[in-house]
Amino acid sequence: MPELPEVEALSAFLSERLSGRVIARVQPVAISALKTYDPPVTALEGRTVKAVRRRGKFLDIEAEGLHLVVHLARAGWLRWKDALPVEPPRPGAKNPLALRVRLAGGAGDGFDLTEAGTKKGLAVHVVRDPAEVPGVARLGPDPLDPGFGLEDFAALLRGDRRRLKGVLRDQSVLAGVGNAYSDEVLHAARMSPYKLASSLTEEETARLYEALGDTLRDAVERSRGLAAGELKAEKKLGLRVHGRTGQPCPVCGDTVREVSFADSSLQYCPTCQTGGKPLADRRLSRLLK
Repeated sequence: MPELPEVEALSAFLSERLSGRVIARVQPVAISALKTYDPPVTALEGRTVKAVRRRGKFLDIEAEGLHLVVHLARAGWLRWKDALPVEPPRPGAKNPLALRVRLAGGAGDGFDLTEAGTKKGLAVHVVRDPAEVPGVARLGPDPLDPGFGLEDFAALLRGDRRRLKGVLRDQSVLAGVGNAYSDEVLHAARMSPYKLASSLTEEETARLYEALGDTLRDAVERSRGLAAGELKAEKKLGLRVHGRTGQPCPVCGDTVREVSFADSSLQYCPTCQTGGKPLADRRLSRLLK
């Protein structure tokens, strides 16, 4: 799933290509992806794009009073094309295309929103205010906001008796951090994903805050200037423990371990994070929900 660094890079990538351009056509292909109907997606046609922003893991394309807000979910992606096909897209069970946006100007450029697999989660909203999107309305503070300081972070954790892994992934606590970067942040902070947020000392809170900012800023910097099609590969290359089960930890050389759940998994280094002790792997655990 694209998280804060990838969506930030997509936002910058689109901002360069969309700002000041007129939307010529919006062609929905997978009706299941459309989560709003008033205004219709066709209301974007003829409007000039004013800005592209990231809101947590959401992309927000503003076009003269309307917002195209997109959440790519687990298997969604944005594919830029300098010359979109002339023929209209056709819906079909095997067609990954969900939405096509064509720009005015004769070049035929624009982008496709696609989603692989059968479990559909990609969400497209057309709204007058981004806060009309429930997922945006409930977002917590952005961890890369310059105004988000250590005291703000400490206040979020204070009294929260959930495990750190679940807290970091909760979008109402922090906007933009998902499964991959929560693993990376906890590894950088040398903390167990099972540690309770409320149990952190002042020193541990400061260490986690620093790891959070450093990990995300480093990932954003690595992604800066990359084309949309290059971001997935860059993310994978930059991860130290997430998705690397069975490989040596780049810090200490211990074997990266995994805990599996019903619909996700986490990766960690026992030596760096849990005092050398493997965590119990209860596949059907609900601890992170």
